[in-house]
Amino acid sequence: MITIVLCALAALAVWFSFFLGRDFFKHKKSLENVSWLKTGVIGFVVNFFDTLGVGAFAPQTALLKFTRQTKDKQIPGTLNVANTLPTLAEAIIFIKIIEVDITTLIVMVLAAMFGAIIGAGMVAKFSESKVRLTMGIALLVTASFMLANKFNLIQGSGSETGLTGAKLVIAGAVNFILGALMTAGIGLYAPCMALVFALGLSPKVAFPIMMGSCAFLMPPASYKFIKAAAYNRKAAVGMAIPGIVGVLLAAFIVKSLPLDIFRWIVIVVILYTSATMLFAYFKKNSS
Repeated sequence: MITIVLCALAALAVWFSFFLGRDFFKHKKSLENVSWLKTGVIGFVVNFFDTLGVGAFAPQTALLKFTRQTKDKQIPGTLNVANTLPTLAEAIIFIKIIEVDITTLIVMVLAAMFGAIIGAGMVAKFSESKVRLTMGIALLVTASFMLANKFNLIQGSGSETGLTGAKLVIAGAVNFILGALMTAGIGLYAPCMALVFALGLSPKVAFPIMMGSCAFLMPPASYKFIKAAAYNRKAAVGMAIPGIVGVLLAAFIVKSLPLDIFRWIVIVVILYTSATMLFAYFKKNSS
């Protein structure tokens, strides 16, 4: 069954590459005024650390804002499209090397995927003002999870590799919500890890579950953003290819790093970016 899941991920990678490539080349003469170098570095760095468990969406949002590489309105779509292929690579790697109950994996993955399909259709239609409010709140939520983890309020001590009964139903329901929220810019990794810990699963199992969930939900969600032209084409492609390289380097060569100080820096940057998003929203809506 794991082989079927891995083949499905590979097929999604091929399908999405074709669809994204077709859209990119169709509009290659009208690409955004974006730096290949800046987006490439952003894509590599965030996916490198994403593979090590830091998460990509929040720091990536901060870097895109700081370097002014895309409009606020396009950030949710750009994040999803840019990280789809790197996340597929992560999922294939971690599902292959870490044991997880296949029923639990499939239920949580499908729940997140259907949540994302619904969420992407809504977020793609958001105004710039609504995107700023949503992203500002999303970044605050992400920072809260990261702080909870730093202060050991979220810990994993379970040893199970799968769920049954009511726990499996709860896992599917919550992951459906997390999948929908991810399309709005709330990264799935931190809350999904908290869910896995709360249900008594082994901390290691969090990696294939959260990466598998993202890998299956992001292609259909990103497809909706691409169809609605609700993303920055050049920035997304500029981050996607170096992002895959970052994943492979982190997974097969580096494998682990002392990340405590880096995580504190990320939290501070996330909070600052959240504040700028919310300030821009309230300033515009109070005038």
